[in-house]
Amino acid sequence: MTMNAHRGLPLDPIRNERGISLIIALMSTLLLTALGLGLLMVTMTETMLSANFRDGGEAVYAADAGVERVMQDLLTVSDWNRILQGTLQSSFIDGAAGGTRTLSDGSTLDLTAATNMMNCAKATTCSDADMDAWTLERPYEADNPRWQLYAYSPLSGIIDTGTVVSPMYVAVWIADDPAETDGDPATDGTSGAGAGIMLMRARAYGPNGSEAMIEVSLARTNTTELERGYTGQRGQDEQNRRARKAAVQTPGKALGRSQADVTVGGFASQ
Repeated sequence: MTMNAHRGLPLDPIRNERGISLIIALMSTLLLTALGLGLLMVTMTETMLSANFRDGGEAVYAADAGVERVMQDLLTVSDWNRILQGTLQSSFIDGAAGGTRTLSDGSTLDLTAATNMMNCAKATTCSDADMDAWTLERPYEADNPRWQLYAYSPLSGIIDTGTVVSPMYVAVWIADDPAETDGDPATDGTSGAGAGIMLMRARAYGPNGSEAMIEVSLARTNTTELERGYTGQRGQDEQNRRARKAAVQTPGKALGRSQADVTVGGFASQ
């Protein structure tokens, strides 16, 4: 039998385990805290993933709506060179071309830097030599597209009824088709490859860094069967829709009727 050294008494097994319950309680608390933090992290991650997925999808629809909106303006432009030279802009704008815009989440978008990135892959001003330089992304040298900012505005202003509610900001750039080999990207050719064709890039910017871009080709045709001789090369559905000869807006006036729903990505004008 184990004896107490001072009193000659046996050790009390109950008193010898004093404090063990406190240790067990602390360990249990730590375990439950870790489990709670893990559950919180999973919940926050799932919420962020859902929000990013939603914003990414809405950005695609917003960019597509930007294409459709700008197409209505292009139908009234007889001289595409004014667009390629940057002297004509869409009515879908929210101020002076370029500069900084504040997005719905408080972040900023520098339209001038975005244009420069497209033209010479840097945010600072592009020189002619920069834009004509050969790169893997821009291998056409003197015929490299020189993107002009044509339309830029919050998607909520796409129609004047104020019924579109969206955090997206849409910007649309237009450039000459690089298939032309005239060395003049500021002038639309009259014959040969690339003549009567422009490129359009519609880009939507949303909260938390969400972005989407759509690039389309616009071709001028010789027939009057399609809306004043223009068509957007965007697939059979687009061709079928435009072949129904929807009414064209009067130059300088608002659209007769527009409908947009960014939740399903639809846009139509009548």
